[in-house]
Amino acid sequence: MQEHHVVVVGGGFGGLQVVHGLKDTPVRITLIDRRNHHLFQPLLYQVATTALATSEIAWPIRRLYRDRPEVTTLLSEVGGVDRDNRQVILKSGETIGFDTLVLATGARHAYFGNDAWEKHAPGLKTLEDATTIRRRLLLAFERAELAQTEEEKQAFLTFVVIGAGPTGVEMAGMISDLANKVLPPEFRNVDTRKTRVLLVEAGPRVLPAFTDDLSAYTKRALERLGVEVLLGTPVTACTEDGVTVGDTYFPARTIVWAAGVQASPAAQWLGISADRAGRAEVRPQLNIPDDPNIFVIGDTASVMQENGKPVPGVAPAAKQQGAYVAGVIKARITGKAEQPAFRYRHQGNLATIGQSAAVADFGKIKLTGVLAWWIWGLAHIYFLIGTRSRLAVAWSWLWIYLSGQHSARLITQKETLKDEG
Repeated sequence: MQEHHVVVVGGGFGGLQVVHGLKDTPVRITLIDRRNHHLFQPLLYQVATTALATSEIAWPIRRLYRDRPEVTTLLSEVGGVDRDNRQVILKSGETIGFDTLVLATGARHAYFGNDAWEKHAPGLKTLEDATTIRRRLLLAFERAELAQTEEEKQAFLTFVVIGAGPTGVEMAGMISDLANKVLPPEFRNVDTRKTRVLLVEAGPRVLPAFTDDLSAYTKRALERLGVEVLLGTPVTACTEDGVTVGDTYFPARTIVWAAGVQASPAAQWLGISADRAGRAEVRPQLNIPDDPNIFVIGDTASVMQENGKPVPGVAPAAKQQGAYVAGVIKARITGKAEQPAFRYRHQGNLATIGQSAAVADFGKIKLTGVLAWWIWGLAHIYFLIGTRSRLAVAWSWLWIYLSGQHSARLITQKETLKDEG
């Protein structure tokens, strides 16, 4: 009998969890990703703000499965799915047959119909995004040092972060720390402490997924760091010279987008319905409505909880879904009883505010300040892959804590989103 072939598209948290969960199961696995590395996205903003190096939060996928001969890794991009012939269609023209298919293709940032803003306000989903933002961030200070007028200098020293979810809050806090604590002794013609950091949120409060009291604490903590929090007014224009918030224009040469996401086109590949963010609407068993052998998980999937709310697009949810799907596949292969419907287990919300404060929401238990920051740090170190990465990140954070210096402040590759001129 031909070995059951499982194709997993996407090497993020969900996809890798499927592969991990199928260890010692009599299946052949093909893992397809358009990049050769798995990325620990929750710490991506620390690469963008010079706290960590890229190699500390990313690992080659092939290395992860070098001792798993049943796993084949392909570096390629998927362009569609032929459901009738049970094939994944690669953009290069090749096809990969499957018995079971798992789509865990993630999401990208969305600009709510203003796609032209992307070149001026990059989002933060990939290593390329992080290094682009880091380059713009550091070059802004360098160009402020050379500026001939106060107006030009202030434009380079103004940073706008659009979107006040965890990524936006963490980015704004780290930029403020960088400008006020790390850089001042190194510049002669400009006082980096005069940096202006704006955090813009169209909704009524920061961290909308957190409780009201933690949201209010976060706003106060950001303001103590010098961040200006603008709530209740959306961005209406975005150019290379600045942003317009409502009717007010702010000259700013560095803008970061953290306001929304759009799922990969998995629903289009499969010809099924999707929600407003493009997430494929799947059954409680995480398979698509008319095919029990095609699963969609992670940020690509719209899954409803028992309370009627969608499962959040966070790493723990993707990992839980990946483990669940692996269990379903294993049960089918080994002839065991089918698992009950997927049930998301909320493990809490965490977000940092600068280098020494955070908020943690575990339901009945809520924490703020330094204690929450330690819990946040320990949790992230725990979920990193491999002892080397855990030690490297722990050492980088300890170095920053003791010396006040960031170790990844090199301006290297050329701009990836637009010509520098």
